[in-house]
Amino acid sequence: MFTLLFNCKQAKEEQKLASKEKVVKQKIPFVWEGANLYFLLTDRFNNGDTSNDINYDRTKKTGVNRGFQGGDIKGITKKIQEGYFTDLGVNVIWMSPIFEQIHGGTDESTGFSYGFHGYWTKDWTALDKNFGTKKDLKELIKVAHKNDIRILLDAVVNHTGPVTEKDAVWPTNWVRTGPQCTYKNYETAVSCTLVKNLPDILTNSNENVQLPKELVEKWKAEGRLEKEQKELATFFKKTGYPKAPRFYIMKWLADYIAEFGIDGYRVDTVKHVEESVWQEFRKICDTAYDSFKNVHPNNFLEEDFYLTGELYNYGIGAGKYFDFGDKKVNYYEKSFNSLINFDFKWNAKEWDIEKLFATYSQKLQTDLKGHSVLNYISSHDDGHPFDVKREHTFEGGTKLLLAPGASQMYYGDETGRSLITENAVGDAHLRSFMNWESLENKETKELLLHFQKLGKFRKNHPSVGAGVHKMISELPYVFKRTYEKENYKDEVVVGLNLDEGLKELNVAEVFKDGTVLHEAYSNQQLKVAAGKVKVTSPYNMVLLELK
Repeated sequence: MFTLLFNCKQAKEEQKLASKEKVVKQKIPFVWEGANLYFLLTDRFNNGDTSNDINYDRTKKTGVNRGFQGGDIKGITKKIQEGYFTDLGVNVIWMSPIFEQIHGGTDESTGFSYGFHGYWTKDWTALDKNFGTKKDLKELIKVAHKNDIRILLDAVVNHTGPVTEKDAVWPTNWVRTGPQCTYKNYETAVSCTLVKNLPDILTNSNENVQLPKELVEKWKAEGRLEKEQKELATFFKKTGYPKAPRFYIMKWLADYIAEFGIDGYRVDTVKHVEESVWQEFRKICDTAYDSFKNVHPNNFLEEDFYLTGELYNYGIGAGKYFDFGDKKVNYYEKSFNSLINFDFKWNAKEWDIEKLFATYSQKLQTDLKGHSVLNYISSHDDGHPFDVKREHTFEGGTKLLLAPGASQMYYGDETGRSLITENAVGDAHLRSFMNWESLENKETKELLLHFQKLGKFRKNHPSVGAGVHKMISELPYVFKRTYEKENYKDEVVVGLNLDEGLKELNVAEVFKDGTVLHEAYSNQQLKVAAGKVKVTSPYNMVLLELK
């Protein structure tokens, strides 16, 4: 009897241990290289607080889609709480800049414009009242982390906002106002202003400079001049950096890391700043992140801070180097984890899907090993998206979310938000308010569901974005993805462009006979027999994962 009881007890303990081991093995690691990122314009996504819609006397009539429309930090937090991003499988949100923008606007041929987009900074140390408060930001990050979502803010080091009747130009030892960039070589892309009336920070200067008079007067009126000056003195004494313009700005940006624990920055206008500056920025960001982790050991999701960069016209085909014509620069070196891939939309249009997937996998597993690219089909300033008329929305979602590399949905990709607005000019076409009302339509619901299924599949399987791609068969088109790191292994099998009804897929390379699988797109359970699975569904794709 004792032996029987002992054996039963031992069996139960072994079962518990096996169960614990199974849980550990099944834990899905987050992998930046295969992240599912959602990019939104803070002002255009969701209005969570109508009381902050008008500030700084920004009441002048603007051109179409060129004024503030009410979106804010609280609106984003609300959508996280509602599960909108979780349902999309999103594990990273990139927000357009939320720092205080110029108070005035610019009057050009495109129509009068305010800095609703966030790229016309007036004060890096404050949030724009239209977007919300630092308390709102703290709550956003808290809620996001609770839902396994990382937050990227947008860093602009290259320029201030335009000069207006309300916003003075900064001193000449801080900014240059010409010549305008011509992009003929390295110098004419870096030592210049992007466009007329966009003062360029002297990021190449090591001259000790005083704070701009405009900031001093502003902070004095707000009652925080002494505090800001004290913090700057501490920073420069501790780091030993010269009091040069770029280090002021990098210190201010690093404060959002050390104080709030943001997970990364998307960096604007990378190629218009000397590459050494981004290596300095990496060090400053890492130091700030370490500081946050030491103070808040339970409030961060990842060990390392993340930097992705907008190197305009960089494409995955270039590997690690960007060619200015007279100089090649490696922006990955000691700085960026990934770069935005401007090639993807063209590759997705022009290549067959196997060439797209195989080429990207090969490039990411060789030249770019340890780094990644951020693919997109539409964005806030790309006037030539994959599908400007939104006629191939399902195809776009499939290619984006199943492609090797990290994926970047732009708000409204998943709902077919129009990229053409009547009477709009230029980028304004791309920046309409999120089309929440369209979710009442059957077609929009079906598109959203498509993105949700693919997004969750990507999130649940690092192999999709960060794994090795291999075609299993051409007809029907079936491939596998495999990701391995230390003791973790993830494999999936995907079939695309299949016939509706009964489908038979060869899965012998990945799954053994008798293995129970889940088909994630039609949500059904299957069993492998004779190296194959049979799937009956009205869809033309199959997403196979272990049950």
